[in-house]
Order: sequence, then C-alpha cells, then structure tokens
Amino acid sequence: MIAIPTAPWAHTVFDLLAWSAAAALGLVLSRWRLRGTIERLAHQAGPGYFGAVAAGALPGAWLAGSFNTLREAAATLSHSVVGALAGAIIAIEFYKLARGIRVSTGAMFVGPFSIGVAIGRFGCFFTGLPDNTYGIPTRSAWGVDLGDGIARHPVQLYESASMFAFLAVYLLALRRCAEWTNRGAFYVMVGWYGTERFVWEFFKPYPPLFAHLNVFHLICLGLVIYAITYYIRERRQPAAAARERPVSLPGPDHQPV
Repeated sequence: MIAIPTAPWAHTVFDLLAWSAAAALGLVLSRWRLRGTIERLAHQAGPGYFGAVAAGALPGAWLAGSFNTLREAAATLSHSVVGALAGAIIAIEFYKLARGIRVSTGAMFVGPFSIGVAIGRFGCFFTGLPDNTYGIPTRSAWGVDLGDGIARHPVQLYESASMFAFLAVYLLALRRCAEWTNRGAFYVMVGWYGTERFVWEFFKPYPPLFAHLNVFHLICLGLVIYAITYYIRERRQPAAAARERPVSLPGPDHQPV
C-alpha cells in the first residue's frame, strides 16, 4: 500500500494547471492545425454558441453530481465533469438544430478537454477522501492510502492515464493529418471518454441506480451512443458540407465525481 499525502488545496492548484494547460494547448492547436476551424466557428456558430455551452454544462455538472452524492449516506451537493460534458452536448445540439448546423462543431475542444481532465484528476487524487472520487478497496500492489488506512484503487489516475493516452494518439494523428481528426474528432473523444469512464465507475463505491450501474454509468452509455451515432452521421455528410467546421465543449470540472 502506498501512502499518499493529501491536502484540500490540491484541487485548486491542479484546476489552475488544468485550465492553463487547456488554454495553452488550444492556442497551439489553433495556430498549428485548427485555424480554419476557428474561423468557420466564428462565421457559422454565432455569438450565442458559448452561452449555450455554459447553459448546458453548468446545470449538467451539478445535477449529475448531486443526483449521485445526495443518494449517499452523507448526502451533499457536488458536480461532475461527465455531467458537464453531457449537459453541454445536449445544449449545443439544440442550438445547432435551431441554427440549421449539421456538422460537428467540437474539433477545437478535443485537445483542451482531454488535457484538462488528465491534469484535473490529479487534483481529485491529491485532495483525498473529501473529494469523493476515491476508489474501492484493493489488494493490488499499487493500492493507495488516502488517509483512512485502506488500500484503494487510484481510480483518478486510471482516468488521467486514459485521457493522456488518448491525447497522445490524437496529437500524433493530427500531425499526420489523419482524416478522423478533421471529421468527427470530437465524437471520437466523447466515445473514448464515455467508454473509459464507464469502466472506471466499477472501481468506485457510488450507490447503484440500476442493477450494478450508477448514474455515471448510464450517462456514459448515453455519451457512447451519442458519439457512435453522430460520428456515423458526420462521415456520411457530403465532403463540401463537412468542410463547414467549428467547435463545442467545456473544460475540466472543479470537483468531478
């Protein structure tokens, strides 16, 4: 068992690092490969686009997180990055429908979201038990003690490693100008995030909602179905229409559960 030093201020430190890294990577990618994406977003999405992102992400984060933690023995309000992602997607898809936009608008946020979650999860990890994102007990050699003397799965690090791995693949594919990075990259990222998060939820002690699945399992299933459906639709778009690209999605959450 590995003893981990924890502190309540760790979240703030890593949140700042996550947001800074997300902004920096977004700037680099915009100058390197995604300049046209930004220009088309400004032309096509309109001034209400980012307002729609916030209008979906904020309530989505708090509703999903609180729905989970209010069902625990020590009921409390909380917020969740997966809820923010789902809420933002719902809001943006309605916004796009109203404006007649049928192509993906999320390519610009693939890199920033991925690195934001990857770094932000270290904040969850080093905050320890009060963060409410700790794993279930384990006998594995890499079990961590977050302050209660129990060896637990470092599930936050599992998620961080998963998103760093995706980011590495994405950046390499972007460097090679792989077609999927231009058409449907956002849906690939959502599908990956939903899948890996679904798996790691089995390593958390959250109360089940249906069978052995908690609320985040169900949200992740919805994200995966959404990603597959919209990726297929994007690939079927005529090439001329697909060139009309832009962007969609929030950054990392403060206390994701």
